[in-house]
Amino acid sequence: MTRKADRDQIRRQNRSIVLQALRRSGPMARIDLGQITRLSPATVTAITSDLLDQGLILSLESEEPKTHQARGRPRTLLKLAPGAVYIICARLSVNNIDLSLVNFAGEVVRDKRTKFDSAKADASSFPGALTSAIRAFLEEAGVDPSHVCEIGVAAQGVVETETGQVAWSPAFSGRKIPIVAPLQDAFAAECYISNDTNMITEALHWSDPSRYSGTFAVIMLDYGVGMGLYLNNQLFSGASGTAAEFGHANHIPGGALCRCGKRGCLEAYLSDYALVRAASHLPEDTDPVTIKAGVSGLAQLLERAGSGDADALDTFQEAGRVLGYGIARVIAMIDPKRIVLTGAAVRAFSFMEQSMWEGLEEALVADLRNNFSLDVMPWNEDFIRSGLIAQSMERLDKDFLGAASQRSRRIGRADSEELSA
Repeated sequence: MTRKADRDQIRRQNRSIVLQALRRSGPMARIDLGQITRLSPATVTAITSDLLDQGLILSLESEEPKTHQARGRPRTLLKLAPGAVYIICARLSVNNIDLSLVNFAGEVVRDKRTKFDSAKADASSFPGALTSAIRAFLEEAGVDPSHVCEIGVAAQGVVETETGQVAWSPAFSGRKIPIVAPLQDAFAAECYISNDTNMITEALHWSDPSRYSGTFAVIMLDYGVGMGLYLNNQLFSGASGTAAEFGHANHIPGGALCRCGKRGCLEAYLSDYALVRAASHLPEDTDPVTIKAGVSGLAQLLERAGSGDADALDTFQEAGRVLGYGIARVIAMIDPKRIVLTGAAVRAFSFMEQSMWEGLEEALVADLRNNFSLDVMPWNEDFIRSGLIAQSMERLDKDFLGAASQRSRRIGRADSEELSA
């Protein structure tokens, strides 16, 4: 049994390698697949034959121009079958459900944003709203729900991946919002939920694994403050899925009021509402809900800093120092080789940079703080969707029978036992 399990694991891994190569590089011949993946010709042939039988890849003749030196039949190229299966990516944020329909080639074929009222959304109302939004989205796209094999969800706030719910988020008025169970009840698809910053981390690893691998951290400064962690080449989310809540680690006991209801969180000094509150000289116990921040509030603050406004400059400098202290804790605990800063607030990094390094120097000895690199990355909301796609495709690629079973179910063949044999 152990040897069979080992063989199955090797097959899954090799299958994933082949599919990822086709997804990254496009159509190619078997011999090219072997060179890129470093798998033997026999292994490539066996895997691609299975994938052709399952309808997950297609064969086509090469369109290479013929020359007087080229003889014989054109080369046969292999490509992913885009319509073999579909996934849905959903991003949940304040007042918005962003949906994307993605084919097996990892291509986004349709997008839609649906509005909801975060101030009223709770455990009883939101699951139905999300399910209805997805059903309407698929109907508009002309895709039967049975063609969707996975639904991946990314949400702001504290996400429990193990229970499939959002424990707390600024996107909802209530707590413990069930997401995975209602979706799996409504659709014949596997469903997963992750923190949005974790998906940024996955996206970076997928886009440039040579740079973003091993142990690295992503810190997002935006509407809130989030973190994603890669530890020893694995996305780390902890025992319940709520790990790396950098923004809700305490900075000053009894300090400024955070949106989570606690006082002194890092988010209460680094998020957009915290910056606007400080620059406006509002009391630290001012309820974040009453502060007009967001994209426009942050833009106004940046404009003030650019014109030399002392209050705005002081606010960013103090935020930089707080960020330096926070980064020092991360370095001391996990020794990352790289830290990435992103989010809307990184537009203010030039005003924060000097004090950030000063805070890091104050908080951590040189022997520890000199072993990492810092990347400051302009914010792109597509990072979150890209991470959802990468995670879903990795799961699908390693599932020998999942895609085939979905396909069989779609055309009415109940032969899962035969496929598993």
